[in-house]
Amino acid sequence: MVQALRLATVADLPAIEHIVEAAYRPYVVRIGRKPGPMLDNYAALVEAGHLHVLVLDGDIQGILVLIPQADAMLLDNVAVAPAAQGRGLGRLLLLAAEDFAREAAYRRIRLYTNEAMTENIALYSRCGYAETHRIEEKGLRRVYMEKDLG
Repeated sequence: MVQALRLATVADLPAIEHIVEAAYRPYVVRIGRKPGPMLDNYAALVEAGHLHVLVLDGDIQGILVLIPQADAMLLDNVAVAPAAQGRGLGRLLLLAAEDFAREAAYRRIRLYTNEAMTENIALYSRCGYAETHRIEEKGLRRVYMEKDLG
């Protein structure tokens, strides 16, 4: 299994959008609408240099969106193609996000997820993230979590 994590390019947009659609589609019924990541502008994220892709044996199998903020790196999105799930790629992307944050001299990484995505909240908790607050934003009930990188 040959893998590489690299910055996304415009040529990657069809694969990125396919992964996002497939990874988040199961949550539409649970949430009652499309989750936030299904509404994002991935071309703009690629242009800004915020989007990385995980390439496995020549195919894009995961994405990672990192947005620098004043006090923490925001892990805005992590998604793995459904066919590649269950192989530890999500955890690999989380670790990569933490490494990128450290390299950028951040002491903290922050993320949010929909409160209906209980399995994601559990995964993030197992990976050392602690819930900081819950809020409704853009009509979505979000759970914010942080991890100290110090």
